[in-house]
Amino acid sequence: MKYRFTGFNFAFVVLALLLVSSPVFALNALPDFTELVEKNGPAVVNISTVQKVKKNTRRNMPEMPENGPFGEWFKHFFGEEGEGFDDRDAQSLGSGFIISKDGYVLTNNHVIQDAEKIIVRLSDRRELDAELIGKDERSDLALLKIKDKDLPVVKIGSSDKLKVGEWVLAIGSPFGFDYSVTAGIVSAKGRSLPRENYVPFIQTDVAINPGNSGGPLFNLEGEVIGINSQIYSRTGGYMGVSFAIPIDMVMNVVDQLKSTGHVTRGWLGVLIQPVTRELAESFDMKKPQGALVARVLPDSPAEAAGFKVGDIVLNFNGKTIEKSSELPPMVGITPIDRDVPVKILRQGKRKTIMVKIGELPEEDDIKLSQSSPDSMSSSRLDIVVADLSDEQRERMELNGKGGVIIKEIKRGAASEAGMRRGDVILMINNEDIKNSDHFKSVVEDLPEGKSVSVLVNRRGSPIFLALKIDS
Repeated sequence: MKYRFTGFNFAFVVLALLLVSSPVFALNALPDFTELVEKNGPAVVNISTVQKVKKNTRRNMPEMPENGPFGEWFKHFFGEEGEGFDDRDAQSLGSGFIISKDGYVLTNNHVIQDAEKIIVRLSDRRELDAELIGKDERSDLALLKIKDKDLPVVKIGSSDKLKVGEWVLAIGSPFGFDYSVTAGIVSAKGRSLPRENYVPFIQTDVAINPGNSGGPLFNLEGEVIGINSQIYSRTGGYMGVSFAIPIDMVMNVVDQLKSTGHVTRGWLGVLIQPVTRELAESFDMKKPQGALVARVLPDSPAEAAGFKVGDIVLNFNGKTIEKSSELPPMVGITPIDRDVPVKILRQGKRKTIMVKIGELPEEDDIKLSQSSPDSMSSSRLDIVVADLSDEQRERMELNGKGGVIIKEIKRGAASEAGMRRGDVILMINNEDIKNSDHFKSVVEDLPEGKSVSVLVNRRGSPIFLALKIDS
């Protein structure tokens, strides 16, 4: 029997061949996780704790404004927030995994937070009391120790080699359902989340729910490349976005907890912000890049090295800084007292500064305050500014004698730049503002149709804005 190939038949054959050869439609395109789970599942453990809960305590939730933009974000696992009762025992449930034959177990810090007793249950139903070796709240990690024989262990991989789009798998106990397996892909790397400056999170679409917290995230080689830690949720359950702590950072913390019981981090001593397109234009940069220094903290390594407000960090210790969020984790893992080169852009010129990294203080938050001015002076920008008194400077913790405060603001270039009533203007176009008269003269000389940088202090926090005066 002979076949006749028409144009339609030929096109159909070609399409069929393409579909079969395409990795998207191939029968073996989806990975088989069965061997991975059988090999690594026994090293994943269930962690339960007993703790005292006080009345009106909010469990497992970061302190965030109820109606704020992140009010529903990043709910730590183990259920919704709620009220407890005086002196009543409460139980929480989470996951973890064994990393060594001698019984070291990793989990999240919030899993064992305030626990009076920690119980680790293995897949073969053995239940063991765990000793807390150490914890680190900044990275949300805790290291436990159990004692028994024939303990299964996971293989530690490298999160640095992880690629976006790569398959990953999680094993844990969501809602108390032991040893549940979910899979997905890596959505992004190096995510910086609110109040988590020192952790470059791995973002995935792996289904993670309350109880998965502290469990391992595997690659297809069966290696742990992260610890499942947080989720993005408006309901308390999985909504397609979850976050894991990179294992490279985790093992750095583990080594410190083993040796000293606590974690130290490198400290530069600057407050930074992203470089926007408008700010990049004001600094004559070809593209937005780096971390813009909005404030140099007193008695900090940065101050000793000669950093200045307005510097843009482009490279830290040989690594390029594309986004400002990349800098804190790099500084944090740098050993204390090490001299490192930092490449910056200062007033259009590139230079390298050597800085000796210090130790991150326990309390590195800056107190915020606000003041009200007395004297006033109007300007070309449709705003009214005032000189600051010594008392106001002290309340606002402002160093030096310069700056003016905005008393009134109307619709115009200043408001479009994002300035607000109560902002203290410290610098315009790389020139420090001495007083209201100086402010007026500087503004009069600003170019039209070109963005210039403006440094303001808002409730104690410095921030750069891009100001453009229309022609």
